[in-house]
Amino acid sequence: MIIKTVDNVQDALKDAKDGMTFMLGGFGLSGIPENAISELVRLNLKNLTCISNNAGVDDFGLGQLLHKKQIDKMVSSYVGENAIFEKQMLSGELDVELIPQGTLAARCQAAQQGFPAIYTPAGYGTEVAQGKETREFDGKMYVLEEAFKADFAFVKAWKGDKAGNLIFKGTARNFNPVMCGSAKITVAEVEELVEPGELDPNHIHIPGILVQRIFQGKDYEKRIEQRTVRQKA
Repeated sequence: MIIKTVDNVQDALKDAKDGMTFMLGGFGLSGIPENAISELVRLNLKNLTCISNNAGVDDFGLGQLLHKKQIDKMVSSYVGENAIFEKQMLSGELDVELIPQGTLAARCQAAQQGFPAIYTPAGYGTEVAQGKETREFDGKMYVLEEAFKADFAFVKAWKGDKAGNLIFKGTARNFNPVMCGSAKITVAEVEELVEPGELDPNHIHIPGILVQRIFQGKDYEKRIEQRTVRQKA
């Protein structure tokens, strides 16, 4: 059995460098690899390309990297609640590739499964398809979308073992699973790290073969993006 644990986030990101491409799990503020992002902020890496469904909010998640102008390009499906993201995109300061959410997931899966590209009907006849190969299958048009190529994938899981097997909890099981194994190196941070054999095999979502490094994270904020409560009667 191969043990994948590293002592901390510093060891997990020891070979991250300027100009790299990073994939980051999460959806809104759920399942964000908070420790990895904080370390990228501390390292002050520059000229980054980040692939993520969205970019957190102004002062949390990838918003912290945008605030320090560490990101040159964002590949996302949603600008959302991040005013810094929107401002930098509209000013031309940030290169942004907006793609359909399903296509984002499919391109992650293609990389995970070793496929160079996939065909999807999403985006045909729109700006999304400009400059891309299109092809007809059974009377329907499809767009060729290439698999992502990334140096690191940073994911957040609820529980994992030292062999890299992962379990996600609730809505944190969003883009995290499809990003495991989609980059040269997958780094998983977990809330609880256990010994091999302690996880029920029937509950494992991602096998350790798709993870190269795992560590136990700390100090998770677990913010809520939009809090709605019932008005008093």
